[in-house]
Amino acid sequence: MSKPETMAKPNDFSRRDALKAGAAIASAPAILKVYAASDAVKFGVIGVGSRGSYLVDHLAKLDTGRCVALCDVNQQALDETARKVSTHPRKYKDYRELLADKDVEAVVIAVPLYLHFAITRDALEAGKHVFCEKSLVFKADEVHALRALAAEHPKQILQVGLQRRYSLYFQSVKKMIDDGVLGTVTHIHAQWHRNPGWTMKPGGKDNPKNWRLFREYSGGLMAELASHHIDVADWFFGAHPEFVVGVGGLDFWKDGREVFDNIQLIYSYPGGRKLMYSAITTCQHLPILCSQRPEFGLVVMGTAGAVEMTLGSDNALPTALWFREPEQATASASWAQAGPQKGIPIITPATQVDWNNDSFLSRESKLARRWLYDKGLMLPQEDRNPVDTELESFLSDVRSGNRPRADLEVGLADSTAVILSNIAMDENRRVYFKEIETMGLPVPPAPATAKPSAPPSPAIMKPAAAAPSTEPNP
Repeated sequence: MSKPETMAKPNDFSRRDALKAGAAIASAPAILKVYAASDAVKFGVIGVGSRGSYLVDHLAKLDTGRCVALCDVNQQALDETARKVSTHPRKYKDYRELLADKDVEAVVIAVPLYLHFAITRDALEAGKHVFCEKSLVFKADEVHALRALAAEHPKQILQVGLQRRYSLYFQSVKKMIDDGVLGTVTHIHAQWHRNPGWTMKPGGKDNPKNWRLFREYSGGLMAELASHHIDVADWFFGAHPEFVVGVGGLDFWKDGREVFDNIQLIYSYPGGRKLMYSAITTCQHLPILCSQRPEFGLVVMGTAGAVEMTLGSDNALPTALWFREPEQATASASWAQAGPQKGIPIITPATQVDWNNDSFLSRESKLARRWLYDKGLMLPQEDRNPVDTELESFLSDVRSGNRPRADLEVGLADSTAVILSNIAMDENRRVYFKEIETMGLPVPPAPATAKPSAPPSPAIMKPAAAAPSTEPNP
C-alpha cells in the first residue's frame, strides 16, 4: 500500500514543502496476515453493555477471530448480543466461568472501570490473553499490582483500548513530529465537549447504567474521555508529564451525580511543553477542522506548523489538516499579521489516484473528492475505523506474540494520569507524577523506638563493694 500524501494548490505551498510532507507521512499499517478459520483466535467478551456490544459488532467483521463466549450479569443484554453473533457463543453470567472455559484463548474486557483490575488479574492467572478497555486500572495500588502480575505472565498479550495509536492519521502526525515537519512541538490543545453527555437514568446509584456518574465506580470525565488525549500527548511528546494542575466543577447537572460535569487541566512535560485539556457538558462545538466535526479533537502546535485532527467515529472517520507556520514579519515592520491560509489535507491511500489500475469511474470519483477537499467543502477521512485496526492487531499479536502498540506500560501511564489528575482537582494542588511511585503501596511500619530500661530489680542487685575500713584491725 502506498503512502498517504498531502495535497493543495501549487500556490499554496512549494514543491519542496510537498515532498517534505509526503516523506514525513507514516506508511499505512502493515497488512495483517489472514489466518485460516481453524487458526482464528477463539475469544470471549466480558461485559456486553453499550461498549462491549459495540466491540462485538466490530469483532464480527474480522476473520482472524471467532467469538466463542459472552458474559454479562444482565441477561437481556447477554441474549441480545448473542443473537447478533453468528458463531453461537456460549453465555455466562459469572466471568469466572468464562475464564474456566478451556476453549477461550483470549478475552475482551468491557466492564465498568472499577472491575477492570480484578477481571484482568483473573484472566492473566487463567492463562488468557487480554484486551481491556481504557482506563486500564482504577486505583493507585492497582498500577503497581498489575505491573508485577504482568511480569509473571510475559507470554500473554495485554493490550489496552487506546485506539488512536492504531490510526493511520495519528501515526502519520507522530512521524511528522519526529521528522521535524512541525518544528519543535511545544503545545497540544485537546478537548472533548458534549451536550449533554451522560444523563442520570431512573434509579440513581441503584441503576447499573449510571455507574459513570458515581466515584465509587468511575473516574469521571478524566477516565472515560480525557484518557484518550493524554495518551496521545504522551505519545507525541515522547514523554510523561512532570506535574498536572486543574479545576473541576459539578456546576450544571444537579441530578445526584458525584463526578464533575466540567474539567480543565494543564499538564507540564519536560522542556516546558504543555497539554491543555478541556471537557464540558454544555456545548459540543469543536472550533477546528472548519467546525465540520463536533465534540472531540486536538491541535498539535509546533514552531514550524500545526495540525488539527480528530479521531471520529464509524460515521465520521479520522481526519487531519496541516497548517504551515506563516513567515515572520520583516524587521522594518513592528508587527504584521500573516495572511489567511487553508489547511493542507492529509490524503490517505484510498484517495490517491492509481492511473494504471483505477477504472475511469474510480479515477473520477477520487479526483472529485480531492477537488472538494481543496475547496474546503469536504474533509478527507481515514480509510478505516481504528477500532477495527486495534482489534485486528490484538488478534494478530495473540498469534504472533508481537508487542501491542498500546501495551501494559502505555495503559498504566494513562491510568496514572487519570488518577493524579483527579487528585489535582479534588485537592486543588499541583500533583507531581513521581508521587505514583509510592502512592498505593503499603506503608512500611515505623521503626520501633527503644524503651527506657527499667531499673534492675532489688532481688538481683549486686552488693556494692565495701569501702576500705578506717577502723584498725581487731
